[in-house]
Amino acid sequence: MRAGRLEQDRILIQKSIPLRDKDVLQKTLDQLIALIRSVLDKSVTGIGIGVPSVIDLDTGTVRDVTNISSWKKVELKSILEAEFQLPVRVNNDVNCFILGEHRHGVAKGYSNVVGLAMGTGLGGGVIINNELYPGRNCGAGEFGMIPYLDDTIEAYCSGWFFIKKHNTSALSAFHKAGEGDKDALESWKEFGTHMGHAIETVIYTYDPEAIVLGGSLSNAFNFFKDSMFESMKKIVFPESVKKLKLFVSDNSNIALLGAASLIQ
Repeated sequence: MRAGRLEQDRILIQKSIPLRDKDVLQKTLDQLIALIRSVLDKSVTGIGIGVPSVIDLDTGTVRDVTNISSWKKVELKSILEAEFQLPVRVNNDVNCFILGEHRHGVAKGYSNVVGLAMGTGLGGGVIINNELYPGRNCGAGEFGMIPYLDDTIEAYCSGWFFIKKHNTSALSAFHKAGEGDKDALESWKEFGTHMGHAIETVIYTYDPEAIVLGGSLSNAFNFFKDSMFESMKKIVFPESVKKLKLFVSDNSNIALLGAASLIQ
């Protein structure tokens, strides 16, 4: 978990802690509250939070967080507003990522943008006409869940690809590719081909002005970009690819900025 106190575009202070005791709800909430309190001061006017989950945006209720077993139904907004006596806004973490890029990062100035966060999974976020589009259940932009080949897009465009198809981790493949290992370089080439198909899916569904790639796997962009662009040449609408601006996120704190933008 990471928290920061922000003033406009500036992060004045930030802290991070590993989340422990994930199977005990109250212990996870106690850690979250303590982390927020550690960066809080009297100047704070609201709290924005990004969670890797679907969320009832009206009530700020978080449901079925994949990597926190005790978070089946957590009325997070109500809990934190009662604790801190401040307005709280809760949204999906990748929505916060693309909102941060749109308001403060590489996608600033573009009206219609999609973000793809490549990490353990593949998350997506959508900006339409300068507004975050979360969908009715905060599930818009989950391109990774779309069926693809024998599985889903996520299985081929995230860390799962290296685990399932190459019996290694993305981090190990990244380091070995940096050393010139042929097998690792080939695995990233394959990954890029699949990412090209993922971007085609984004173009067919939203036809955005810009796409921003983020998440830990975006650090390997130079290893997969050529095969990704080669794969995209097969798209039915080549003009859409020519006009598309594709960025790689360059700010590790962009999701914090996006979470703060839920309040601003």
